[in-house]
Amino acid sequence: MELPPSGVGWIEVICGSMFSGKSEELIRRLRRAEIAKQKVQAFKAATDDRYDRVQIVSHSDQRLRSIPVTSSQQLEELVDPEVQVVGVDEAQFLDPGIVDVCEWLADKGVRVIVAGLDQDYLGRPFEPVPTLMAVSEYVTKVHAICMRCGNPANRSQRVVDNDERVVVGAAGTYEARCRRCFTGAADQGAETPGEPTARVEAEA
Repeated sequence: MELPPSGVGWIEVICGSMFSGKSEELIRRLRRAEIAKQKVQAFKAATDDRYDRVQIVSHSDQRLRSIPVTSSQQLEELVDPEVQVVGVDEAQFLDPGIVDVCEWLADKGVRVIVAGLDQDYLGRPFEPVPTLMAVSEYVTKVHAICMRCGNPANRSQRVVDNDERVVVGAAGTYEARCRRCFTGAADQGAETPGEPTARVEAEA
């Protein structure tokens, strides 16, 4: 990341597919802020209770205690007046108001770090993350490893039969896929035509 501005707040967005290390990078940045003795608050969308109801948990099992919230309004109400750094995980599960809350915090001088999926299981923009990317000062797009061919992956392939947009899951529900191996619909195991059948282990 470039040298951050001095004396003002800003927004950082960490985005990418499933298994790309978004939560891991969020945890890393928040821990560094804690080492710098800054006042830090971490929030997560309560919808994501796959590994823990309260902690932010990466697929590599890194953990950081957080406050689960069901809405942007609840998050705004729970912000400590003295906070210097705010982290938000799984932003795609929060309502569009999270954009205004993040801008409000940045305008108050707070460093805001948001992690979330930028695309849904069909490869479409997954709001509110794309809007957060547009208004942020810094965007980090992380990549996973395609579980079909081993190339860099930026899409989340659903592998169970469910066409609802939000289906909370991890391995067994989704695979990281590259552009070539992504089918754009639920794929219950059929190989992409012309692609190798070997699977590779995804990154956290």
